[in-house]
Amino acid sequence: MKTPVKFGAVLLAALVAACSQDSTPGDTRHTPAESTAAADFQKQLLKQLITAQPGDVIEIPEGRYELNRSLSLNVDGVTIRGAGMDKTILSFKNQIQGAEGLLVNASDFTIEDLALEDTIGDALKVNEGKNIIIRDIRVEWTNGPSTENGAYGIYPVQTENTLVEGTVAIGASDAGIYVGQSRNVIVRNNRAEFNVAGIEIENTIGADVYDNVATNNTGGILVFNMPNLPQPGHSTRVYNNKVYKNNTENFGHEGTPVAAVPAGSGVVINSNDFVEIFNNEISDNDTANIIVSSYFSAGYYSDKSTQENFDPYPEGIYIYDNTFTGGGTSPDHLELKALKVAKFGLTGRLPDVLWDGAVDSQKMVDGALPPTLKLCIENEGVGIINIDVQNDFKNISTDIAAHNCSLKKLPQVVLEFDSEQEEDKAQHAENEVADA
Repeated sequence: MKTPVKFGAVLLAALVAACSQDSTPGDTRHTPAESTAAADFQKQLLKQLITAQPGDVIEIPEGRYELNRSLSLNVDGVTIRGAGMDKTILSFKNQIQGAEGLLVNASDFTIEDLALEDTIGDALKVNEGKNIIIRDIRVEWTNGPSTENGAYGIYPVQTENTLVEGTVAIGASDAGIYVGQSRNVIVRNNRAEFNVAGIEIENTIGADVYDNVATNNTGGILVFNMPNLPQPGHSTRVYNNKVYKNNTENFGHEGTPVAAVPAGSGVVINSNDFVEIFNNEISDNDTANIIVSSYFSAGYYSDKSTQENFDPYPEGIYIYDNTFTGGGTSPDHLELKALKVAKFGLTGRLPDVLWDGAVDSQKMVDGALPPTLKLCIENEGVGIINIDVQNDFKNISTDIAAHNCSLKKLPQVVLEFDSEQEEDKAQHAENEVADA
């Protein structure tokens, strides 16, 4: 690997001198020295990204740096590394050019240990790359939840073999951490807070989402399929996460899919197939701890806008061994509030699993779905409410008997470059030898 590419000592000295000058809190004005240092930093960083070669490591030292235009990288095999997500901060608060903070169109890309703040649009977008590592990154809109914030925080799309770990995402008006139209994905050890969607997996094949914290979002963890995209998604495992108090009022842009997500949603599955939800701690999400829904009940369905072969039904959903506490006490949307009161009283709560009841009648055999397509629940003490959306809510039911079943478990997602997985495998092998 090449020697890390670092910024010159003279420039760094100027930056340190400029940043250390006294300023009034909240004052966005800059001294001439600060303005010159910021412009020099931005110019040099842009140059490093444009002239980067495979194997380069671009190191950005500790400091807060203001940029007014987007950054981009189009070279494979580059690493961008800061000194820590709270030490190396790239601020786009005064951005006047470009949509993203950093746009990457490259493979074998790693970014770690820095923050991107207050971008006009998406903070970090990685498009069509393979072997992507996004580690220990913070993306944040520092003004708090707002429709005017950028849509996506961490945003790999149409990627393959992607790892998102140790990141923090705050304030996105769509999804804090979003992986879309991708294959072979791991999202672990992240924290998503005060976004519309905390973590969203959309139209992705093969994703493991685990050891994350999703709290204070509108919806905690979403697994969606949307029409008119290159591929339908399936096979997602959501496990060992803490998903609690996702009750922030929805501040998504009107007409977008996430704008229809009820505030108070824990884990939401919409139109996606073969999803496992297990070993999570899910609590105090005011609408429901888990929502399983079809595209028909999402509030934005249109026959004219939906491709002919799109499957709107969630099928092969397996919920087991989770720990639930509270939730369902104050649902969003008037219809759900009325339903809660009618079925469970003023002081009652909706069951942990809220299902819209939509099924594909064309796939039914002898009046029932094949076992592999069912919604199965193996979770002691957990209830379900089927709101029967296809029949205009005429046969609302809390009968869980049809869901007392199990499904074949999905395989683990494996990334060849993932050292943590390799360490876990080695430890497992050692334990087996010791046990023998």
